[in-house]
Amino acid sequence: MTQTRDSAAIRAAQAENPKLRARDLATQLGIDEATYVAAWCGHGTTRLAVDFNALFPALESLGEVLALTRNESAVHEKSGVYDKFHGGKVAAMMLGEAIDMRMFPKHWVHGFAVETRDGDSVRNSLQFFDAHGDAVHKIHARPATDMDAWHRLVAAFTHDDQSDTVVLEEKAEVEKPVAEIPVTELRDRWSRMTDAHQFVPLLRKLGLERIEAVREVGEDFAWQLDTSSVAAMLNLSANEKLPIMCFVGNKGCIQIHSGPVETIKEIGPWINVLDPGFNLHLRQDHVKEVWAVRKPIDTGHVTSLEAYNKDGELIVQFFGKRIEGEDERESWRMIMEQLPRIRTERAA
Repeated sequence: MTQTRDSAAIRAAQAENPKLRARDLATQLGIDEATYVAAWCGHGTTRLAVDFNALFPALESLGEVLALTRNESAVHEKSGVYDKFHGGKVAAMMLGEAIDMRMFPKHWVHGFAVETRDGDSVRNSLQFFDAHGDAVHKIHARPATDMDAWHRLVAAFTHDDQSDTVVLEEKAEVEKPVAEIPVTELRDRWSRMTDAHQFVPLLRKLGLERIEAVREVGEDFAWQLDTSSVAAMLNLSANEKLPIMCFVGNKGCIQIHSGPVETIKEIGPWINVLDPGFNLHLRQDHVKEVWAVRKPIDTGHVTSLEAYNKDGELIVQFFGKRIEGEDERESWRMIMEQLPRIRTERAA
């Protein structure tokens, strides 16, 4: 199909491809997903005002919903209630028992309430996009959702602008100059961490991307694994009934699962966790590098498994679930040590 941003043509294309997912049809049409969703304003879709610190506390009234955060290679779905919201201008958090998220409000630019009819059934969702039209987060109604509260929330946040087009910003291509990586300083600062949350400020201080630091810090802190290690880790964790943490994010949102995983299935290029309350879908063919990363903390150290795409961008990250104030579980550490390693040039 040829690229189109004409809303009527977008709706007509959907009628011709009723079984195709919205995201996939948008890709076929050569448009971003926000443009596709906006085309349905007045046809079952309502544009929302994204008043972040007012909207998120109101979500608790909906009861059980499905929270979905994704990037190009992984989809993270959690069922539960949006509770224990902590607002913030730069960063906000949802710290509920089931729905655990870190949100960065500046990227939550466009919002829509979407009502999709499929025969006699109706699917309702709230969908949020960044300034470039990429999906940041979606909330799907479940059978247990309070739909009266849902409709009240949509009415309360309905935007004055209900046009069926959306104004987006062009993505700027930023070329990072090639610079020598300060390995000695990196290793020194890394070795002096006392909390895993100090890692991102460390990267910012040194002007490094995550993948650059991981590749260069040395095998006592990070070692490369075979790409099959993600599936192996999930299966081993399921067999051991080991509680883990799974992080999937994009620029606007990071969503976290904490707990055991049970049902692991590989379907085509996807490896899936298909458990009640938590689903993970990961494109294994997009995973080009996998690293075990060890960070010092005040009680010892924590080890993460990190999967990166061809551009060196983080797709998904796993930890062993740790009891606050204690070192990481020995069973998780044992799994990480057993995964097949790749000998890197730096190690050689």
